[in-house]
Amino acid sequence: MTGDDELAGRFEAHREHLRAVAYRLLGSAAEADDAVQEAWLRLGRVDAGEIGNLAGWLTTVVSRVCLDMLRSRTARGEDPLGYRSEEVTDAGDPEREALVAESVGRALLVVLDTLAPAERVAFVLHDLFAVPFDQIAPVVGRTPATTKKLASRARHRVRGVPAPSGVEPGRRRVVEAFLAASRDGDMEALLAVLDPEVVRRADPAALPRGVPAVSRGARAVAGEVLVLGGRARFAEIALVNGTFGAVVAPYGRLLLALTFTVENDRITEYEVIADPARLRGLTLSFTES
Repeated sequence: MTGDDELAGRFEAHREHLRAVAYRLLGSAAEADDAVQEAWLRLGRVDAGEIGNLAGWLTTVVSRVCLDMLRSRTARGEDPLGYRSEEVTDAGDPEREALVAESVGRALLVVLDTLAPAERVAFVLHDLFAVPFDQIAPVVGRTPATTKKLASRARHRVRGVPAPSGVEPGRRRVVEAFLAASRDGDMEALLAVLDPEVVRRADPAALPRGVPAVSRGARAVAGEVLVLGGRARFAEIALVNGTFGAVVAPYGRLLLALTFTVENDRITEYEVIADPARLRGLTLSFTES
């Protein structure tokens, strides 16, 4: 085995970890692969024998590459929520993107997209991969103390303010039941979770042409959900403006947000938000099951 072969083997041993880091930083499997490939190219330009901790060196390089890519997005003025048109078309491999987003958590990816680049790097590296702050600081160009503050600020935005106990757990169960019934196409389960007089409101961008912006009555709303239920497979519970709602995020990119009014363990009203300006105005937080 040549020296190059040995180095390639050592790099391959770290590839999946590097992909995992890059994907959480970028939210795109294709871009994550590009970042990992760039790390390999940079490794080829240095004396690998002088690298004492190859895993740490590679993680630092990938993180810096990702930070540059995130800053480039910001400079281009891309929407921080990752909003695209109704059909997300820029995923390199849609099936793979969907699988990776599902494994990480679409709601988490959506909320990570609301962070500033340095905040995202500090939070992901420390909270998701246990990288010490003194190792993250050179990546983001801050002191360890400032880097810790970046991660803390990001953590607050990602996790949000805990919902009040005693009320919100019931709301969560109702929203989860609604999403499960929508995914399964289960009319009876939908009727069980909807108030008989339920009202559904939606931004025009959320609906096909000809579907009214307001729908009333459990059977009408449930029937509509079954017809339009294809998006439900991309839905995941999240905190929306501090209370349990849902986001619909193909490939981890926000398309819709749903807010709910729940009374007596049934949904009395819900709204589907699709307008980009309204989506930007929401406070979204990730919530673990």
